[in-house]
Amino acid sequence: MFRLTWSAFCLRYNITHAKKAQIVDQGFLTHDHSHCVATALAVAEKRCSENGLRFTPVRRAALEILLTKHRAMGAYEVLEELSSRGHGTQPPVAYRALDFLVLHGLAHKIQRLNAFVACTGGAADHSPAFMICRKCDRVSEAHVAGSLGLKETAEAAGFAIEHIVIEAEGICPRCRSLASA
Repeated sequence: MFRLTWSAFCLRYNITHAKKAQIVDQGFLTHDHSHCVATALAVAEKRCSENGLRFTPVRRAALEILLTKHRAMGAYEVLEELSSRGHGTQPPVAYRALDFLVLHGLAHKIQRLNAFVACTGGAADHSPAFMICRKCDRVSEAHVAGSLGLKETAEAAGFAIEHIVIEAEGICPRCRSLASA
């Protein structure tokens, strides 16, 4: 996997201070967590209903687990939580639910961690950027305005981008404050 530091990334894609201000991060901010979970579940139920998708109890529970934990989780961690809620103990239970959530834009797979995180993007079709804390593995989904010029660069090269996912590794505010304490 190709890795860039945040500074190198900004320099490579010509991200100015003004563009950096357009990057919105929700995951590391303090917020009403119970409201965020309830809202995300309601959005998921509505999206599934509008698109004729079955939002089964297992799928709902898997999404609720990802939302409640507010961090990336491996499939076996999700399975453990699902089984404690009476949804089965076999790996396909978790994998099928997670595959459904990813396929329909309700969750994302974080390749670097081989783990899953609930989508906070709202819209089913967006290009997320993930900030991954290398100390605690917390993940925050950022919404990057204008895809940072990457689409324009690709078009100039004759390349048609179908999907963009950015994974940035660093240290979250909580871990930074713990290190300085």
